[in-house]
Amino acid sequence: MNARSVIVIEDDPFPRILQVILDPRASAERRDAFAHFMAHDVPDFAGWCDETRARVPALYPADIRLVNTQDELRANLPDATAVIVESLTIGSAELALAPALKAIQKYGTITRNIDLAACAARGVPVLTLNRRANIACAEHTIAMMLTLARKLHRITGLISVEQLEAAGFSPTTFDRRHTAFSGWPRITNLKMLHEATLGIIGMGEIGRELSVRAAAFGMRVIYFQRNALTADEETRFGARYATLDALLAESDWVSIQLPETPSTRNFIDREKLAKMKPGAFLINVSRAGIVDRAALINALKSGHLGGFALDPLYEEPGRADDELLQFDNVMLTPHTAAQPRFNALNDFRDLLTGLAKALA
Repeated sequence: MNARSVIVIEDDPFPRILQVILDPRASAERRDAFAHFMAHDVPDFAGWCDETRARVPALYPADIRLVNTQDELRANLPDATAVIVESLTIGSAELALAPALKAIQKYGTITRNIDLAACAARGVPVLTLNRRANIACAEHTIAMMLTLARKLHRITGLISVEQLEAAGFSPTTFDRRHTAFSGWPRITNLKMLHEATLGIIGMGEIGRELSVRAAAFGMRVIYFQRNALTADEETRFGARYATLDALLAESDWVSIQLPETPSTRNFIDREKLAKMKPGAFLINVSRAGIVDRAALINALKSGHLGGFALDPLYEEPGRADDELLQFDNVMLTPHTAAQPRFNALNDFRDLLTGLAKALA
């Protein structure tokens, strides 16, 4: 590659870092913004960029073009050496516009927006990336489920009778001549993930990562989305398709893995919450606006909803007087599910290494 090589990238807050790494024309404002964004995990972000460039010398410098729409993508394809997309489509029409194209990178692993047959016929390799941030979000979901199931957010550090009583529990003692001593704090309604049913709404990148991890806990996993997976994919991810109504009625745990769009805003509303199994838990490691806040609070107040966990929050930064904090069966975390920053940074190093090989 040389300074005139063009990499067209679907614009997104994280892939913009590639502009900072590869394009010397990136603005100082953007460089400073990323340095600030990374500072708590990578104090020397400029040094990290230098080290990354040294690993892929053939890619630097490059002309990075960020595009937001399909039309913008097509307008830049005639000059493109490589394309990186997440949701924008690449088909035979796009390939015909890109005579110099040598590689396509999917920012993820699901390639339904890319015509693989057309790419193969043209001899353009399609690269994928199993993003660590998606795995982290799946792990965070499992952590939230375990926390609520075992009430860890309520009992951690409560080891004395006085502490437990002050927290509203009724600890006791048992006659060890006859019984064991476990359970003396009398923590009621503890649950297990094993043998419980998890319903996943949205089997995209994160939903699939969550499914295999939940299956490893011995959970029964069902899912809903517009298009069912193939039989082979269902076997691979340990899940089976269910209608949305069946999922809500059968699931002990419901996890939302949807993007927030006009069609998904307040998708989980009063009606859908009412269809959930009484006492079931709702986990939202997606976007807060997918769940109608007023309907959620009503479902918690009525006791119909067994518990709720959320990351990120309805407003960021959050407020110490958030009404959701009044419920002892609610867990809120401040937009940390995809962290640490090295998840994304290591992803982009892997992406650039693979892209460099494809373009060699």
